[in-house]
Amino acid sequence: MYYIGIDLGGTDIKAGIINKNGEVLSKAQTATLANRPYQEVAKDMAMCSLKALEKSSLTLDDIGGIGIGIPGLADNVSGRVIFCTNLGWNDIPLRDEVQKYLNLPILIDNDATVAGFAESISGVSRGLHSSVFLTLGTGVGGGIVIDGKPWTGAHGVASEIGHLTIEIDGIPCTCGKSGCLERYCSATALKHISGEICKFHPECSLMKMAKGDSNNITGRMVMDLAKNGDEFALKIFHRYTKNLAIAINTIISFLDPDMIVLGGGISHAGQFLVDAILEKLPDYLMFKTLPYSRIALATLGNDAGIIGAAMLSKLGLDYN
Repeated sequence: MYYIGIDLGGTDIKAGIINKNGEVLSKAQTATLANRPYQEVAKDMAMCSLKALEKSSLTLDDIGGIGIGIPGLADNVSGRVIFCTNLGWNDIPLRDEVQKYLNLPILIDNDATVAGFAESISGVSRGLHSSVFLTLGTGVGGGIVIDGKPWTGAHGVASEIGHLTIEIDGIPCTCGKSGCLERYCSATALKHISGEICKFHPECSLMKMAKGDSNNITGRMVMDLAKNGDEFALKIFHRYTKNLAIAINTIISFLDPDMIVLGGGISHAGQFLVDAILEKLPDYLMFKTLPYSRIALATLGNDAGIIGAAMLSKLGLDYN
């Protein structure tokens, strides 16, 4: 049996045909064009899936189900998207819309949850009892896997790690709260930290790379300069990784997973990022002499979303 995995993002829709072992047979991609009515986006999700299916030389009779990863929250009893900020969706009947074109069982979950699930099946956390996936992108997403199953809690919000409050009355967040973790640990946060520091040092190398406009600063610029020992980039980098170490300690303190996996654009800094976190983390641990979660880099890259979504479909409703 084979499964369709769909990764719905604010920019692109990705679909893939995945076998029972989590291996990608074929895939397709199309623009999301997120400002359109949800009905049009859902149709393109189905059409993209059919394109991937055509590339695989399989037919719909070979497909056991469809899994969808979304940048938000969903209810698999009703098949509705509860909340999806990036697309402006609230209480959307996504399953019903996609089933107009693909009459197959459909499960929907958070994109970071399915990516973390993928890593636990065929990635860096494969075979472990428990793992937490952190995606460090525009925001911060989270995925929790326990005993081979994603865990999203009684109301579907257990993996919303990016919206843990880490500073009371802190930086306002797009979710409506203030002081959320993603305002301190995302790529957006890294850009914000850079702007704060560089405005007092317009002559720094980072501002030169950004052509004098802090709005042009990217996380990659910061990481590249920090790796090369640039003074101001390192100052930004150490402030950012301190925030990450605090966030990771929070995860260790309430869950103590076997592994915490870092994914998303910021994770491309590689071992340089991991080493900086490991250097700071002992300062926040409750017992510095006790063993704690391994910190590792995600290995599945852009395929994690479609693999995890498809494997969610294989798992069925038998999770949580």
